[in-house]
Amino acid sequence: MPFTQGTSGNPEGRPKGAKNRTALQLRQTISDFLESNFEKITQDFEELKPAERIRYYCDLLQYGLPRLQSVQIESDFERLTDSQLDQIIEELKNAGNE
Repeated sequence: MPFTQGTSGNPEGRPKGAKNRTALQLRQTISDFLESNFEKITQDFEELKPAERIRYYCDLLQYGLPRLQSVQIESDFERLTDSQLDQIIEELKNAGNE
């Protein structure tokens, strides 16, 4: 049954944080390729000039490590009670000792 105009099968949309399946499949394909051709890639890597090796390594690195995202913590300390602030300070002290 086709949808009526302006209506979709998922009116809420894709859930926040849901991964794109195509991108996941592509990453897995690249990962599988690198894994199955590791010896040849290593040989080719050794034959490159140093500057080319660095570029090659950096280009491949993005497929092996997750991208880092900056995180900004916002807190309104003026709204916290003295007891809550003391608890935060104690937790930070204990975290520093671990």
